[in-house]
Amino acid sequence: FVLARWRFKGADIVFTLILFGMFIPYQAVMIPLNQLVLGIGIPTGIPTLILLHVIYGIPITTLIFRNYYSTVPAELIEAARVDGAGMLRTYWNVLLPISVPSFTVVLIWQFTNAWNDFLFAVFFSSSQNGPVTIALNNLANGALLQNYGVSMAGALLASLPTLLVYIILGKYFVGGLMSGSVKG
Repeated sequence: FVLARWRFKGADIVFTLILFGMFIPYQAVMIPLNQLVLGIGIPTGIPTLILLHVIYGIPITTLIFRNYYSTVPAELIEAARVDGAGMLRTYWNVLLPISVPSFTVVLIWQFTNAWNDFLFAVFFSSSQNGPVTIALNNLANGALLQNYGVSMAGALLASLPTLLVYIILGKYFVGGLMSGSVKG
């Protein structure tokens, strides 16, 4: 909201720098990131993966929210200001209730990226303390792809949570994506 509506000196530069994070491939930073996580002493596993996905999700979520909030009519924000609301109160009472589509898009996007991630899982977890992608890889490698039925059943079961999230929240997904793309 701040990057979309609060015009401060350097807002476009801050936004551009945040977006640069989308263009850095995971593979390019994996070894330094692994050394950093090990050097700080953060234990590997699901909590570390969640933290990394939140950090790497900041650029795309910032873009989605900024595009959404830039389409909100300025009159709505001005009316809240006339009523005496500050920036935080305007966001809490006016913008947050109408932000369900953008939050839904971000939730689906981030969940799908985190659930289907394999690269971070290989580096920052183990087969005993890792996501389903590690187990699915072990299932396929353990069977040496001789038993395709078991591998495909594992792949289907691994994809069910993502499918359920999209089915439950899908009606908001396309509307949320489109709400920040068209002005007028």
